[in-house]
Amino acid sequence: MASTNDLKNGMTLNLDGELWNVVEFQHVKPGKGPAFVRTKLKHVLSGKVVDKTFNAGIKVETANVDKRTMQYLYKEAADFVFMDLDTYDQLHVSGDTVGGNADYLLESAEAMVATHDGVPLYIELPAAVELVITYTEPGLQGDRSTGGTKPATVETGAEIQVPLFITTGEKIKVDTRDGKYLGRING
Repeated sequence: MASTNDLKNGMTLNLDGELWNVVEFQHVKPGKGPAFVRTKLKHVLSGKVVDKTFNAGIKVETANVDKRTMQYLYKEAADFVFMDLDTYDQLHVSGDTVGGNADYLLESAEAMVATHDGVPLYIELPAAVELVITYTEPGLQGDRSTGGTKPATVETGAEIQVPLFITTGEKIKVDTRDGKYLGRING
C-alpha cells in the first residue's frame, strides 16, 4: 500500500484487481477545498490510457511488478521462451503478451520482461533493433533522390517500408515502437 502522495511515474497500481502504470501525475491544491492528485494511468495488459483523480493522502494498492532483462531463446508453438540472464530460468511468454514486438524479436536478443506474481505482463524491446533485409524489389537507377519507399521483408518476417535504394541482404535499423526505417547499418 502507498499513499497517493507517494505516486511516481512508472509505478504500478492494483485498482480493483487490474494493473495500471502511472504515466503522469499532478498534485493539485485548489484555493478552497481539499487537495487531490490527478493521474494518467495506462492499463498494463490492454494499453488503454485513462485519467483518474484521487483525493490526496488516500491509500492505493501498489503491485509488485518485477522487470528483468531476459534473452529470447526460441518460439515453441504459440509461446516465446525467454531465459533469465541471472538465474538461467526459462519463462514461457504467450504470443498474445508479446504482441507486435514479435516482428522485431531475434533469437538471442535481449528484452525487458515484466512479471507480476510470476505471470508475464508485457515485454519491452530496445527502442531500435538491427535487422537484415531478406527480400525487397531491386531499386532502379536514379531512385536515390526521389524520397519514395517500397516494402521490404526483414529476417523476422515482418514487412516494413524502406527507401528505394535499399537492397536485399542489407542490415538496417528499425524503430521497435512504430516499425519505421531509421537507417542503414554499414559494416
